Amino acid sequence: MFDPVIAPSGTLLGLLQRGRGDGTLHALAAPRADALAALDHCVVNDPRHDWQVENRSLYYARLYLDLHGSLGGIERHLTDGVDLVETDETRTGLALAVLGHLASYGRGDALALLRRYAASGANWEWALDELALRDDDAGLRSLAEPVLARFPATPEGDAELAAAVRDAFEPRPWRLWEEDPRPFVGARVRSAREAGSFDRWQRQMRPSGPRPGWSVQAVFDWADDGLERGSARHVPAARCLAAVAGPEDRAEIVDAARHGTDGARCAALHYLADSQDPFVLDLVEAAVADGSRVVADAAVSAFERMCGDEAVDRARGWVHRPDALGASAAGVLACKGTAKDAHLVLGALRETVRGEGPDAPELWTLVDGAGRLGITCAAPVLRHVYRETTSSRLRGRAAAALAATDPSFATGFAVECLWDCEETTREVAALHAETGDVRVAERLRRLAADPAEEAEVQTAVRSRIGPDMPAV
Repeated sequence: MFDPVIAPSGTLLGLLQRGRGDGTLHALAAPRADALAALDHCVVNDPRHDWQVENRSLYYARLYLDLHGSLGGIERHLTDGVDLVETDETRTGLALAVLGHLASYGRGDALALLRRYAASGANWEWALDELALRDDDAGLRSLAEPVLARFPATPEGDAELAAAVRDAFEPRPWRLWEEDPRPFVGARVRSAREAGSFDRWQRQMRPSGPRPGWSVQAVFDWADDGLERGSARHVPAARCLAAVAGPEDRAEIVDAARHGTDGARCAALHYLADSQDPFVLDLVEAAVADGSRVVADAAVSAFERMCGDEAVDRARGWVHRPDALGASAAGVLACKGTAKDAHLVLGALRETVRGEGPDAPELWTLVDGAGRLGITCAAPVLRHVYRETTSSRLRGRAAAALAATDPSFATGFAVECLWDCEETTREVAALHAETGDVRVAERLRRLAADPAEEAEVQTAVRSRIGPDMPAV
């Protein structure tokens, strides 16, 4: 999937793509046709950089409801001939998730479109999972034949069906189909489920990883083999070392951390960091200086896992380094430093935004640190990150940090955060938004009554409007 093109944050499209609460508020005030066009664009061109951690579907579904929008744009996207060629689930996943939420809100046209796509679309498994949560038994039973028709009655087709049954995220449709009296439905699904269970059992009986009795060198060899296969194993290898290594093996492990092959060196560094070995910080610094890229990255990662005072003290000396270890040191101070480190965290926050922009990965821990340390003079930078970042998760962290550092948050960003796409951001807003604003009072009531809202958000809302609290 290509990185999405994100419009400027001051435009309606840019706000909706970011999932900001202001996106909903601006869409409701804009000409309806313009708002629906921007909304359709977002749903059929997923704007998320990481669809596995960022939320948009409920946010967009609620806006379709508020705008009384038709689903024509989504239908054209799902039924486009491209669907037969570009089968990556990220092309249609957001649209299907939006339809699922709309079906939960009682939109019959969304439910019907999901059924049609499950019967004929490339990403039918996602659509079936959405229906498993929302459709009735009769609707799901009607899909048995078109879904099973995707798997020819051949050994290859039966194997693919067994894998589909075994790996199904929502098993409800398959369980219903097992009960079907027709042999080409019920008997076939039961046979597929049994084959999938047997396959899983076979895999469990043939483990390829570490076994009891392995030596330290065997663990190193396993870590090296993983790197050769393109699969980094140094973290699980470090756990294996913790199980098999004794005090007499320390010299061998330290030597591997200094001069070993890449896989062994990475595993040794992680093991020594986890065990708080007194020499590991020197070994980390040496690995960053003379190791390969894989080893340097593993050394930095190992350092970040340390939580002792020695690691924090060393971070104060490394924080000014212009490399990955310097950035990691700033993150360690943000997470584990004390009030005397506030100026170092603030400096790193400003420099990161200035040098790498509002989407830099290092900002996640630095933003958290600004909030944890209560750095009030960081508020202007945090506001900039909040407005400009294209990551809704990072924006939520910025909102939490602003709640701890910016006195104007309750009457400013907290209000729009009640409409944000991320439930954690809505929760922060529910706890802090100034209830004197009539929009806040109305929104809190709506969130409290919405069955699709997350329990944590509703708990925060009810803490503001409960019987023992002032009325909003």
